[in-house]
Amino acid sequence: MWLALAISVLYICCRPISGLIASGSQKVGRVSAGPLEISSLGCGTWSWGNKLLWDYDPSQDEEIYKAYRVIRKAGVTIFDTADSYGTFELNGRAEILLGQFERRYLSEVEANGQNGFDFGQIFGGSPKKNVSNKQQVATKFAPYPWRITRGSLVQAARESLKRLEQEKLCVAQLHWSTSNYQPFQEGALWEGIADIYDEGLAEAVGVSNYGPMQLQKFSERMKERDVPIAIAQVQYSLMTARNNEILESCNDAGCRLISYSPLCLGLLSGKYNLDNLPRPGNPRRQLFKELLPGAKPLLSTVAAVADDVGKTQSQVAINWAICKGTVPIPGARNLAQAEENLGAVGWSLSPAAVEQLDIASASLSKKMIENIFQTR
Repeated sequence: MWLALAISVLYICCRPISGLIASGSQKVGRVSAGPLEISSLGCGTWSWGNKLLWDYDPSQDEEIYKAYRVIRKAGVTIFDTADSYGTFELNGRAEILLGQFERRYLSEVEANGQNGFDFGQIFGGSPKKNVSNKQQVATKFAPYPWRITRGSLVQAARESLKRLEQEKLCVAQLHWSTSNYQPFQEGALWEGIADIYDEGLAEAVGVSNYGPMQLQKFSERMKERDVPIAIAQVQYSLMTARNNEILESCNDAGCRLISYSPLCLGLLSGKYNLDNLPRPGNPRRQLFKELLPGAKPLLSTVAAVADDVGKTQSQVAINWAICKGTVPIPGARNLAQAEENLGAVGWSLSPAAVEQLDIASASLSKKMIENIFQTR
């Protein structure tokens, strides 16, 4: 399913391509996110500890670390996680692994005498001054029914930092809004997330699954509290009902849109069809059965563009999200997935290719379902 980054780079260099604009470097770049600067490609950790959807087992940790090390060396710094990531007894597992992996990674860097080295140079990039390669953890706090006070959210942040074994988060995020079903809780959550910043537990704040209207309200309150917003994330891919209003709202709020599930749970990778579905019992199996028939024209277009630019379908889907001005956060549980994701940077789809994909996406007969907690 996945193509090694080195093979992909060589293939591109040796082939004329009409739908691609080369940037001259494979290093993961940097973009602004409110008051912060983050990597232009991130990594989602939803699958780290999730047995139900992703068949996680602790025996996979070493393979996950190999993926982590590769993307860190390439310049990925922003890691999206949550205090709820990890099923059942593994709750919080993703945060624990992020902390463990970074400590191990830094130890290896120090042991190899690479402290302060700009890893982007191995991809042909030039050294950049004042560009930090520091890990940036953006963790989300679930609005559990019992988190009804602002102090409960601050306590959640302290517990996340304990699992990470770190002193400060890069971004503290609200995992979703309760405005649709428990609006009285929303105010306490907003004050709590601002308190996390005021207590020095995070460099900035963010939200997840907030629509344009709710983001605007949240932004206004954070301005009153003098709390900076760095990111807002929504499910955003060629399979979703794209909403340009959320991009505009992010611009108004001065934050960066993070696109989670840019591969639509793997459907856009080209790996799956009706004869090759996720295992029985995996919730993605039934979902893909429903989506794949109507997605055939889009998947054919993605495949055609991928062939034209000498990239894989996953890389085209991720690069499309980058071209929209978002920071995609695909997951990586093994070395092949990490290299696959990294093959999505260092180049850009041409405007014509983006338009071709937009048209195919807009023509979908059945789009990916929205997160049940997504607000307007």
